[in-house]
Amino acid sequence: MSELNHEQIAQRLQHLTELSVALNGLADIDALLERILQTAKHLTKADGGTIYRPNKDKSRLEFDMAINDTLQLHVGGSHPDAENMAAIPLFDSLGNQNLNAVVAYAANLKQSVRIANVYEADLFNFSEMRRFDEINQYHCQSLLTVPMLNHESELIGVLQLINATDPLTGGIGAFTETDQGFIEALASQAAIALSNQELIFQLENLFESLVNLINIGIDEKSPNTGRHCQHVPELTMMLAEAAHRSDLPALKDFRMNDRDRRELWMAGLLHDCGKITTPVHVIEKSTKLETIFDRIHLIDTRFEILRRDLEIAYLKTTFQNETERDQAEQELQNALTAIENERAFLKHANIGGERMSDEDQARVKQIAERLWIDSHGRQHHLLNLEETENLTIKAGTLTVEERKIINNHISVTIRMLEALPWPKHLKNVPEYAGGHHERMDGKGYPRGLRGDQMSIQARIMAIADIFEALSAKDRPYKAGKTLTESLHILGKFSLNGHIDPDLFQVFVKEKVYLEYAQKFMDSAQIDEVDLCNIPGYTA
Repeated sequence: MSELNHEQIAQRLQHLTELSVALNGLADIDALLERILQTAKHLTKADGGTIYRPNKDKSRLEFDMAINDTLQLHVGGSHPDAENMAAIPLFDSLGNQNLNAVVAYAANLKQSVRIANVYEADLFNFSEMRRFDEINQYHCQSLLTVPMLNHESELIGVLQLINATDPLTGGIGAFTETDQGFIEALASQAAIALSNQELIFQLENLFESLVNLINIGIDEKSPNTGRHCQHVPELTMMLAEAAHRSDLPALKDFRMNDRDRRELWMAGLLHDCGKITTPVHVIEKSTKLETIFDRIHLIDTRFEILRRDLEIAYLKTTFQNETERDQAEQELQNALTAIENERAFLKHANIGGERMSDEDQARVKQIAERLWIDSHGRQHHLLNLEETENLTIKAGTLTVEERKIINNHISVTIRMLEALPWPKHLKNVPEYAGGHHERMDGKGYPRGLRGDQMSIQARIMAIADIFEALSAKDRPYKAGKTLTESLHILGKFSLNGHIDPDLFQVFVKEKVYLEYAQKFMDSAQIDEVDLCNIPGYTA
């Protein structure tokens, strides 16, 4: 091949400059490699080219991509992967460097290899290349093999070009020294671009691992919340994909690319990270009187003391006056029955539930007025003020103050997330994660945002958070609800301004609930859902 003139060199420099700009804008590794190989072929007018990359332990070179114009061959990259393409070992069985294969030689010694005619060269073993020629009725003649080294001289890959062609005659010639210089410059650019992509990938993986580390910490603190932190992101993505496909007018502009998906996934993983600061006894409070232990047992003891005192009084009365035995025994039995009824009632009240009636709250307060005498002869009410407050909780097991502590986790989550220097493609994570307790009517917390002030992603996460909580069967304070029960409650929420009604339509119509249930819910909870009876849903 003849050496290049100034105009041709200038054109090649222009191609290298364009490649450098293009590589900075490509995030997909396959697209990046394909652009590198196509540019290398174009610069040298090569008929074919191949890229090899080292495996994880750098013991061999794996085939990555090949293009050959004459054979109309294109495997790897944007085309199907090649099958049965053997890897090239970098070391022999004794651990010595493999210097027989030209690509292994270039990789091990980090040197370029330029051969004018492979059939006349005896330095390397070209048996595989000759076999390739025979099978494909091709003739490999000239060859240029260049190692791709990053800024730390680490091997990123090997670029090999075959058969330099004369643009005027179409004949096969040798690669020139100038060709080698340009391809080495291109290989250096390519290696740096690949290293940058690998570094970005590693940093993103490290960040996601740190996020999972936080969730492990929450899991160890509260196994129930830990599962919640894993399931909500999954359900969020299921609903987001359904919304992405939806043709509802309200969602016509909601479309996601891969970066959008990663951003939402990250927000899902972090949506409850503030719970790492929430006290365990509040998160795990399974009954109204539970702190470190369930204090209903203390009240049980007081009832036993009341029983003891009543029985002692009865014995004293009958000992002093035998004629009053029958009446005293009847009074004792009535009193013991009343005590047992009250004890059973308090045990039931301690469980918590959807709603406690005003009458039951009043009865707790009445029972609290009973008096008992301790071992020092001091008189006390059966329930103190704090116990009475807990046992008269209207719904659930948390007092007003404990509810504030739980709710504060979202404020902590927002503060934690807003303190991080998010890159551009993850800048919405705090808003998505921090909005899952807001409501469409503006009555949510912590900021009281209305639906039009929230992103669709935040509204999606709100539905995922509620449905997971309703259906989860591992919460210490409640049993898991069936699909029908969960959808019924969610449907009411869509009607009363709690959740986005359009997203609820998608959730039901696209059977997102069923996809989630089959993956995470107990089979006993997966009942037949009559969609006609789901509030807020229009078939």
